[in-house]
Amino acid sequence: MKVDTGKKQRAVLLLVSFILVVLIAAPGHAGQFKVTRVYDGDTVKVEGHDVETKVRLVGIDAPEASRKKREPGQPFSQQATKHLARLVLNKVVDVKGYGIDRYGRILGVISLEGKNINLEVVRAGLAEVYRGKPPYGFDSSPFQQAEEEARQAMRGMWAQGGKYVSPREWRKLETREMDERQ
Repeated sequence: MKVDTGKKQRAVLLLVSFILVVLIAAPGHAGQFKVTRVYDGDTVKVEGHDVETKVRLVGIDAPEASRKKREPGQPFSQQATKHLARLVLNKVVDVKGYGIDRYGRILGVISLEGKNINLEVVRAGLAEVYRGKPPYGFDSSPFQQAEEEARQAMRGMWAQGGKYVSPREWRKLETREMDERQ
């Protein structure tokens, strides 16, 4: 029986890619990747080690980008996306994994030259601390302190004062509106 060499190579590459993604997502594991796309203020695409994957910045929740092309999305969503892009787009970063979310994205801390990018987005007032259960081994206390400082200084989205709506609440409202339109 003759084995198709191309199929065998693809199978091996797929297996190696899968193992690499699982290792990167394992708590505490880090790898270097180039950020090739910024989707929004808390999600990027990275490439490296013959793997391309999405990373959801763990511990933060940035304002929601619009799901429709010609709509602005949540206030400060565009600023959050642009800020993250200025920090990491087309740069080689370290990704420390904390697992995989329900959408198959690596939950990770992105660092550049020793600086925690997730934390920098919160400090800029362009993301809040994620309100759900943190993954095993993730310490959210520096993020909570950074959020409080950004709130006090009225930086970024915190300048909205009483008009501020959390990304979590925004998603609920958007889902409700979409359901009502159908």
